[in-house]
Amino acid sequence: QVQLVESGGGLVQPGGSLTLSCAASGSTLDYYAINWVRQAPGKEREGVSCISSSDGSTTYYADSVKGRFTISRDNVKNTVYLQMNNLKPEDTAVYYCATDGWFCRPLEVTEFPGSWGQGTQVTVSS
Repeated sequence: QVQLVESGGGLVQPGGSLTLSCAASGSTLDYYAINWVRQAPGKEREGVSCISSSDGSTTYYADSVKGRFTISRDNVKNTVYLQMNNLKPEDTAVYYCATDGWFCRPLEVTEFPGSWGQGTQVTVSS
């Protein structure tokens, strides 16, 4: 079973940037699509982005983050990244990465039977 650890969260002003990392151990990430999901207090879990397995040639983004967030993977480092630019207060949430099968599912799906990280807090505030 692969273990995931997220990092890179923090406090940033509106318009700022952060890069989240999802580092894996125990197994290679090559065979998994990787999802980023977020949950704000009092709100439902929201699918943010997904990258397909292997070469990560297919990526998906929620409309709310399209054009601002970029997902990528480095299979040598066994890590998936979420570059977040032009952050807005509504991006404030705990961000989780999770493994799924070979392909990405629709982002409306936020329950995954694979591995989850512990989450990293992102706070966007002035």
